[in-house]
Amino acid sequence: MLRLSSFPMQAYRAAILRFDPSLGSHHAAVYEPDGLLLVGPDAQGRQRVQAVGAWHDLAPLYPDVPVTHFKDRLIAPGFVDLHVHYPQTDVIGSPAEGLLPWLENYTFPEETRFKDPAYSAQAAAFFIDELLRNGVTTALSFATSHPESVNALFQQAQAQQMRLMTGLCLMDRHAPADLLNQPSAPGRQDATEQSLIDSEALLQQWHGQGRLGYAITPRFAPTSSAAQLRGAGELAARYPDVWIQSHVAENKDEITWARALFPESSSYLATYADFGLMRERAIYAHCIHFDDADRALMRQTGAAAAVSPTSNLFLGSGFFDYAGADRVGYRYGLASDVGGGTSFSPFHTMLGAYYVAREGQTKHGLSLSPQHLWWQHTAGAAQALGLEGCVGNLQVGCEADFVVLNPQATPLLARRTARANSLDELLFALIVLGDDRVVERTVISQALGVKPD
Repeated sequence: MLRLSSFPMQAYRAAILRFDPSLGSHHAAVYEPDGLLLVGPDAQGRQRVQAVGAWHDLAPLYPDVPVTHFKDRLIAPGFVDLHVHYPQTDVIGSPAEGLLPWLENYTFPEETRFKDPAYSAQAAAFFIDELLRNGVTTALSFATSHPESVNALFQQAQAQQMRLMTGLCLMDRHAPADLLNQPSAPGRQDATEQSLIDSEALLQQWHGQGRLGYAITPRFAPTSSAAQLRGAGELAARYPDVWIQSHVAENKDEITWARALFPESSSYLATYADFGLMRERAIYAHCIHFDDADRALMRQTGAAAAVSPTSNLFLGSGFFDYAGADRVGYRYGLASDVGGGTSFSPFHTMLGAYYVAREGQTKHGLSLSPQHLWWQHTAGAAQALGLEGCVGNLQVGCEADFVVLNPQATPLLARRTARANSLDELLFALIVLGDDRVVERTVISQALGVKPD
């Protein structure tokens, strides 16, 4: 990873990919084969994009700005991972019959280890490094039900100056005793009330510190009591600028379970709305088994779906309905969902989304364009988070998070990209054949005055 220096203005020359929503289609990319990206501090000292465009147009306007030339490379926005589990890094690739057995046999036993601050710290360090190594510069992540896990992840993200949101995992029933939210000491509040007290304390400590944000995090409705969900909704009402994250409609057995536990709600998704947990900045992972009433509820509340294709394929959960989402009109973006997801690599996730869109549609052969796939993992995911114009793009004013990609990173990729006759062919070759080797540099925006590693 590379951090921007404290020089007032810096310029980077390479091919440049970005998205300009003013041009019509929100996911149509703008491509400069020989571009210039100028980065400099805003009033608060945070490095932001100051200008971007063709080299021959911009270079004469900034003759004194030092230029780093990434020859034969592509500069693109840093990727945004809309849903990932840092405590599941070490259970990635674990075999299971489906979601619920996978949770019981692998995920829950691993998450019990995160009560140990030292274990949490080393896991958080590896997790953040792995995201950055794969070009992910913004992430919305789950922690565990232990405050130690939340503190460790925030501390590591802050050290790397990465934009990250996380929060205490709320679960007060239907899970191993070591994972249920616990009272802080004998004789203190009951576990449910204590979990909400702990969440608010962590929120007040971390939300808005540098590039960090708090996410109110019920694991999913079946593992929270009505009292805990109600308290989470009340917390969300008191802090309207924080995020909310959970899971919904991933697996049919899960849906049956949730409907039995909350029969008064009109659907599994509506359970969250009934407790005040659907609004802007609310991200629900999966959203596979929806009807149009659910889709309309997503649109009306401003909530967004974290599409997790490699996880859904791996666990046999089903296919996200892109056509249904677009027809009704609600937001979505791409997510790795590690460790149910099978890779930290955005290229693998985008390829998974291509497969899901092809298999999940009624029209034979229908799938997603390479530009649409790339948008889902950058500007589209940023929009879903309520961070449009901040991250996930290289428009003027965006925070200066970007990746430098090498289209010749492997012999096969080099042969294929050499024959690319259009932007779509170039991007699709990277999606199909790319992995972490393509990411030559990950550049993180930093506040001036902070010493780089």
